[in-house]
Amino acid sequence: MEKRLSELKPGEKGIILRVEGSGATKRRILDMGLVRGTEIKVIRRAPLGDPVEFLLKGYNLSLRKSEGDNVYVRVVEEGEK
Repeated sequence: MEKRLSELKPGEKGIILRVEGSGATKRRILDMGLVRGTEIKVIRRAPLGDPVEFLLKGYNLSLRKSEGDNVYVRVVEEGEK
């Protein structure tokens, strides 16, 4: 199932399929390591829902919901790789 990164709930994992957007925003997201094929997990959301903390490539990253809207992932079910 394909979802936007911003739609994942805490504890869910996904594999990045693509990054949309243009210019500096897309470049910034790619530079942070959000590239196709990367596994990413939602750690927690801030109390008001923004920003969201993720774990990828061994480090924690916080993104705003608007940034997560540009990243599409395939949801990984528990036990699936």
